[in-house]
Amino acid sequence: MHTLFQDLRHTWRQLRHHPGFALTAILSLTLGIGATVSVFSVIYGVLMHPYPYSDIDRLDSVSITDPYGNFFNAWLTGPQLRELEQTHSVEHIAAWNQWELTLTGHDVPEDVVAYFSTGDTFPTLGVPPLLGRNLGPSDSPWGQEPQPVIMLNYRFWQRHFNGDQAVIGRTLELVHKKYTIIGVTRPHFTWGWDADVYLPQKLSNDPALTFGTVIKLRPGVTRTAADAELQPLLERFAKEAPTHFPPSFHADVRELSYWTAHELGATLYLLFAAVAMLLAIGCGNVSILLLARGTARQHEFAIRSAVGASGPRIVRQLLTESLILSLSGAALGILLAYRTLHLIVAWLPQNIFPPDTDVAVNLPVLLFSVGLAILTGVLFGLFPALQLARPRISQVMQSSTKKVIGSARGKRVHGVLIAGQIALTLLLLTAAGAAIDGFLRMMRVNLGYDPHSVISVGIPIHENTYTNSTARMNYYEQLRAKVAELPDVVSTGISANATPPSNGDEERFGLLGKAANPSPEGQTARINYIDTGYFTTLRIPLVQGRLWDRAEIGRSALLVVVNQTFARRFYPNGDVVGHSLKVPTQKNEPPYTLAVPGSDGWLQIIGVVADALDDGLDKPVKPAIYMPYGVFMWMHTQILVRGRTDPETLLHNIRQQITRVDPDQQVGGNVDNLETWIHNEPEWARGRLVSVLFAAFSVLALVLAVVGLYSVVSYSVVQRTNEFGVRMALGAQKADVLKIVFASAGVSVGGGIGTGFVLSFVLNRFLARWVENSSHNPLPILAGSILLLAAAALVACLVPARRASSVDPMTALRCE
Repeated sequence: MHTLFQDLRHTWRQLRHHPGFALTAILSLTLGIGATVSVFSVIYGVLMHPYPYSDIDRLDSVSITDPYGNFFNAWLTGPQLRELEQTHSVEHIAAWNQWELTLTGHDVPEDVVAYFSTGDTFPTLGVPPLLGRNLGPSDSPWGQEPQPVIMLNYRFWQRHFNGDQAVIGRTLELVHKKYTIIGVTRPHFTWGWDADVYLPQKLSNDPALTFGTVIKLRPGVTRTAADAELQPLLERFAKEAPTHFPPSFHADVRELSYWTAHELGATLYLLFAAVAMLLAIGCGNVSILLLARGTARQHEFAIRSAVGASGPRIVRQLLTESLILSLSGAALGILLAYRTLHLIVAWLPQNIFPPDTDVAVNLPVLLFSVGLAILTGVLFGLFPALQLARPRISQVMQSSTKKVIGSARGKRVHGVLIAGQIALTLLLLTAAGAAIDGFLRMMRVNLGYDPHSVISVGIPIHENTYTNSTARMNYYEQLRAKVAELPDVVSTGISANATPPSNGDEERFGLLGKAANPSPEGQTARINYIDTGYFTTLRIPLVQGRLWDRAEIGRSALLVVVNQTFARRFYPNGDVVGHSLKVPTQKNEPPYTLAVPGSDGWLQIIGVVADALDDGLDKPVKPAIYMPYGVFMWMHTQILVRGRTDPETLLHNIRQQITRVDPDQQVGGNVDNLETWIHNEPEWARGRLVSVLFAAFSVLALVLAVVGLYSVVSYSVVQRTNEFGVRMALGAQKADVLKIVFASAGVSVGGGIGTGFVLSFVLNRFLARWVENSSHNPLPILAGSILLLAAAALVACLVPARRASSVDPMTALRCE
């Protein structure tokens, strides 16, 4: 124990006398470990284990895929659910529906997101409640009114009841109906994204009421076998309700996390590859520093050996120093991982993974990264330690009092490590350049509309209210007109489903006098339900024909407007106005969807408006059809409001105007301005996340590579001081010494740049697929990255090279 304390004291003195070496080594490991652990923890929480349900490997969503690869969730009616439950593949069913209700009994109505679940839902998920009990089959018997009971989501319980454990048995009033609280879910439950409460769902033969469906497969049943069994059943369901299914499809049972993995998986794995490279560069940096420092201390250990120090004693001393560096870097890396984790989660795209997902530091990856750091320290601390444990004392003592010539093997190891660092750094720089270039392209994309100073206000209505078309349309118009009365409101418009940049429902349509085109591009369009104020509020200009007047909007005239893409694709001669089209899926299914008579018949085109993005920020504009919102109405809509100032400052006054029309009417969901809608698009959030993190990782990698190169060149200069002195004494000029130093470093740097160039060029096709809007020509970005890296390498070599060229020949010869 006394010897250990001696080693620790000696290590502390060594690191204190060489703070640059110690801080560089510790910082290299801290950055690599912190970044790697935080990114993989996000991957584990979001992609690999987002749900806390039992038997998660047997829980799948019932979904279908059409011949063109489009993926849909299958929404089934009550009788269809009962048939599905009788199949051999299915053990249990969890079905759900979502409504926005109003928390009443208070001064101001509050929006509450309610998930209605069938009786077997919670038993299928297999997650016990935190308090009370779960909803069960007895709460929603078939064909009967469900029991007036309710479960609270953990977040809602904390927010509204301050975590009061005596909440069980109390009542909660929603839309003037009281429910008895029977339970509280556990934290990170994740069922029902953004759900506040859970209610039992009434099951009946109503063909208009459909449910999202999750099935639990029987043990041993594969997804392929389930698809084969469900295919004929779903085809029969499609014949019974053709508007609920595409014309052609195949059953495609998918795991619950499929959509998240599809939208976010490539981005997160790309980031993980980046941090893995950063960790490799950091470990390489530590290796270089330990090797250089160990070799530079040959004279010190020769003296210690000469006065009686044993080989194992010297090895233990060097290993102690290496372990202290590794453990310090690992400890700081863990702290950095905890801080970085929350930053990455906050920047992830919204609405792609459950907001309650438990994203925490992943212990196995943490242990792996710490173990790798310790292994690096031990391995590259042991390498010089074994060499120095039995030094040739006479040779070392005769060489110099301070300097010895490094071995050829050591130089080769240094060269390989530097070349590897340079190659990985160039790869990171190229990827960062591609990500930033793609994100800047996305920021400059032509939207086709003006999102500034416009806010979207969601209006959900309650069940059994405004059950006919006239009443519902008049109610929406009253709300819009009341909001328009505010003095700071410039214009308003109704947008049932048309708020850009991802708007409209993709539907099939027919053209009068033209044969149907079977391809999705040829015969589908984005259907939008709006009023005339929509175009005024978003400043989308009319380019041909006319728009509806107020009277036509008021009577839900069967007239439509199309965008320029629609006109060019289907009527390239410019004669689109006056032709007619048909959308056969517009069926009246009261009370949930109300369609006016003739809405599924022929509709005349009266005008063409300019193109505006309707399929996200990174895809071309799709053909769009605009109809008066009264033609086809759901139990929700949106009011777009353009203000003279920031419209969010008007939100309180807008809420007041709405409650003057109906005191129980809440404003639904998150009310955001349209610039926030853009920033919430998955491709925008992915582009921002990748470009910022890749830029940060590449800068860190560049700094670490420069420090590593500087260390090696400085070490080489110190070891060759006598050589440079002799050369200068024999007539060599300073420029000659500079050339020697740059040439020795240039081999490693050039080899690294060449390797990095090949890797970057080869991997460009993968970057083009994973990085949003990246350029298909990688050469400009590669050239810029190489110039930046070469400039940084030049600076790293310049300081020790100038030091070498300023060696005094007499001093160098006197030391020999």
